[in-house]
This record gives sequence, structure tokens and C-alpha cells, in this order.
Amino acid sequence: MEPFFEFVGHFWWLIFPLSGLMGGWARSWSKASERRHRRKVELYQLRNRAVQAEQASQTEVQALMSAHDAVNRRWLDYELDVGKLIDFPMMTDVREPLTVAFLRAKREADGLRPAAPADITTAARLGEFRASVRSFELAFDVAEREARRVKDSNFSGPERERLATARKLLRIASDDAATPAERQIAYRRARRQLDGLIVLPDATLAALEEKFAGMLDAGPRP
Repeated sequence: MEPFFEFVGHFWWLIFPLSGLMGGWARSWSKASERRHRRKVELYQLRNRAVQAEQASQTEVQALMSAHDAVNRRWLDYELDVGKLIDFPMMTDVREPLTVAFLRAKREADGLRPAAPADITTAARLGEFRASVRSFELAFDVAEREARRVKDSNFSGPERERLATARKLLRIASDDAATPAERQIAYRRARRQLDGLIVLPDATLAALEEKFAGMLDAGPRP
């Protein structure tokens, strides 16, 4: 130990620059450590924001899919209820621009709909689907309001009488109190009254056939 103390005794003045040097190293290390910590925090925040953005995006996609389903159900109410189509025939009249517009918007929204929310992975894809659903909602609202306003006023007097007759016949065809033969005759006559007046969608025809399937092959034909 004596040589060390002799060294310190002769070169004590080195303590000051060495201490300053050590202090500088300590400060540099501390600043570097702070920078590393800040970078870690920033990376964590970026990842967290990315996760939150993805979750928000998928939540929006799910909401858009639900809105799309809601409009499709409103349209299905017409497709599966021939009585509503008789009351508001414009909903299937492809000569009407508003009807064509909502059917086109429906096809576009159906085509852009993802199988699952996670399938939409870009902002551009989300924007396309969002715009298509909003257009479908708006186009259907406009067409439905107009169909309820005009009802059957675009038809001539004799055509409106045929629609009224078809409505009555369908009520008889749906009446459980009527005999199978009466219901069958009423159904077939209703179909003839509607021929050339209203275009029944395939889903409407399928629903009618299914509803009256038990009696279509039985009983007398009118």
C-alpha cells in the first residue's frame, strides 16, 4: 500500500482532472441511458397506437357490416312479402331510376363486404367499404320513401284494380280457414293478376312456392 500512497502523495493533483473525466463519463452514460429509455417509450407508444388503430378499424368494419345487414333485412322484408310489393310496387320496378340506383348500390356494397372485419387491412379498403354502405343506406332510404309516396299511382285504373284483386286473393290463399282447393285457386289467380304488372324477385317467388308448396300439386285448377 505504501507505494500507492507515495504515488498519491506525489501526484495528488491528478485527482482533479481524473474526477472531472469520470464525471463526464458518468454524465454521458446517463444521457445515453435516457436516450435509450426514450426510444423504448416511443416504440412502445407507436406499437400501442398501431394496435389501437387496428382495433378501431376492425370495430368500424363490424359496425359497417351491421349497418349493411340492417339495410339488407329491410330489402328482404319486401322480397319475402308479396303483399308489401303489391302495396309499394316501385321497389321492384327497374324502370324507376331510384330503384335501379339502390339495386346498384346494393350490389356494390355486397361485393365490397369482407368475410370478416380482419380482412380489411388498409385505410383505402376501409374507405371503399364505408362509402359503399353509406351509399346503399341512402339509396334505399330515398327509393323507399318515394315508393311509399307514390304507392300504385303510376298504374292505370284497371291495373290498380288488378293489384287490389291480387291482394284479396293472396289473403284468401293465406287463410287457414279456406280449403286447400280454395287456397290453391286463389294463389294461382293472384299470380295471373300480377303477371305483367309487378316483377317478383326470385326470392319472392321462392318464398311463395315454399309457402304454398303443400297444395300446388293438389286440387282442381281454375
